[in-house]
Amino acid sequence: MRHEIPFSPGPSSRCGGPRRPQAADPLTRPARPDPWRAFSWRARHADRVVRRPEAVEAALLAISRFNDGVQALLFDPNKLAPTYPASMILRPPKFNAYYDVMDVKPVDGATWHLEVSGLVADKRAWTLSDLQALPQTSMVIKHICVEGWSYIGGWTGVPLRLFLERVGADLRAKYVAFKTADNYPSSIDMASALHPQTLLALEYGGDTIAEPFGYPMRLRTAVKLGYKNPKWVTAIEVTNKYPGGYWESLGFPWFAGI
Repeated sequence: MRHEIPFSPGPSSRCGGPRRPQAADPLTRPARPDPWRAFSWRARHADRVVRRPEAVEAALLAISRFNDGVQALLFDPNKLAPTYPASMILRPPKFNAYYDVMDVKPVDGATWHLEVSGLVADKRAWTLSDLQALPQTSMVIKHICVEGWSYIGGWTGVPLRLFLERVGADLRAKYVAFKTADNYPSSIDMASALHPQTLLALEYGGDTIAEPFGYPMRLRTAVKLGYKNPKWVTAIEVTNKYPGGYWESLGFPWFAGI
């Protein structure tokens, strides 16, 4: 049975908790992508968006990719992020998404399944009970948002490394990409995916993750900024082709290491 946790409604930022109600400005706050529409937010407002010259965009993109490369070189796969006592866990956690918390669409754990694709030997779909049967680990870590706020949360789940090994993933591949029920594509580098503090999280604070926070399963890693932790994950792909992500398509750094 899912453990319901109360939460306060309110518009949220890319990595923020609920905010006081405010008027949504389609030119400054991207609308939630609608899978039944043919065009993205940018396409729908193409005639109203202020655009930089292509040369400037190209230069900024090159700098961002250079920074990603530097972060990747500096990343130590054996260095652990700080951990904290269970008494410091925030209950409930802060809601973070690119849309209002009241727009969360519950996922049915009984019918949910996780698709696996790409450079893996075993491409069968996984059910929630399949994941729950795997060895679990717990960690109490800090969620750090790109906007500057943070909170301490306690997570339990399957180490992503263990899962990748179980499905016969090519651990020499460059990327692990995620698709989600809320249309929030994301991806991380393989070194971060194999880090011991990167989980396919199933519980928060000792209880099943509640619907607003990613039930039945979400990614939780201690080595990335908050927007690199997708919720309601429905598919995992191991690939050598750069997968990008939701916020990355809007200009945010891809590596986003802490």
